[in-house]
Amino acid sequence: MKAVNVAITGCAGQIGYALAFRVAAGAVFGPDTRVNLHMLEIPAALAGLQGIVMELNDCAFSTLGRVAATDDAQLAFRDCQVAFLVGARPRGPGMERKDLLLANAQIFSAQGKALNEVADRRVKVLVVGNPANTNALIAQANAPDLDARNFTAMTRLDHNRALYQLAAKTDSHVSDIRRMTIWGNHSSTQYPDLSHAEVDGVPAKSLVEAKWITETFIPVVQQRGAAVIKARGASSAASAASAAIDHVHTWVHGTRQGDWVSMAVPADGSYGIGAGVIYSYPVTVSNGDYRIVPGLAVDEFSRQRLDATYAELREERDGVKNLLG
Repeated sequence: MKAVNVAITGCAGQIGYALAFRVAAGAVFGPDTRVNLHMLEIPAALAGLQGIVMELNDCAFSTLGRVAATDDAQLAFRDCQVAFLVGARPRGPGMERKDLLLANAQIFSAQGKALNEVADRRVKVLVVGNPANTNALIAQANAPDLDARNFTAMTRLDHNRALYQLAAKTDSHVSDIRRMTIWGNHSSTQYPDLSHAEVDGVPAKSLVEAKWITETFIPVVQQRGAAVIKARGASSAASAASAAIDHVHTWVHGTRQGDWVSMAVPADGSYGIGAGVIYSYPVTVSNGDYRIVPGLAVDEFSRQRLDATYAELREERDGVKNLLG
């Protein structure tokens, strides 16, 4: 059985906890790959993390190899081929977005440096901890010896939320939908786009009203995280973990024929988004490598929204520019 080294940060948190067991059970790599799981936490959470190690061992997964728990980033990331960067500081009372950015910048710059020093040179890095796009940019900037394309951020949760909203509206199933797109930042400025989506081969826009798109679909997807917090008194955890698994599963195994997914990846000038931010695009994946879908038509309605979320990402970048080298 082949083996893969996987690092997960923040496993004592709700998302990390939900994620670790599914990764260990083979949800990402399949039944023929053994997962060596390296879990990274802050020192104060190590006691709880040992309990998770006990639980993982007690599951007796056929796909789980070695399990390690540590507060040392170099030990956690050594030779890792996949890294889920989940742990991040949440926004506290009275914190401005700028304060949150700076607090998390310290975490992700240190983790980027550790990845640069000890990770597998082809490591696939997914940043889940918010603000995910800019945290991914910080980690990338602090890992100059790794390919910048190794660093991505998660908008797959937004993508999945959009799939459900369209499926419910059209009385279809999420598996019937192709070519959903989330553009930009994983924030309330993101742009869920139905311009190219299809439901059972039929253009999605022909099945729904324009008013529903602007007044319901877009704001519901943009604000879904806040709605979950209001309903359950805590942020999305299981759905975020599931989306992280979807993201890396696709990165490893590829997209289905005729479809694409949304991934926040280093901008390369496509669609007028200049290099220097991590921006969500529609991408296809094959042989472990992603490609931004080229040449899609962008109307004026979409252009304004692509530019608005790009502006927010530039503002976030400028707020942490001293940590970007």
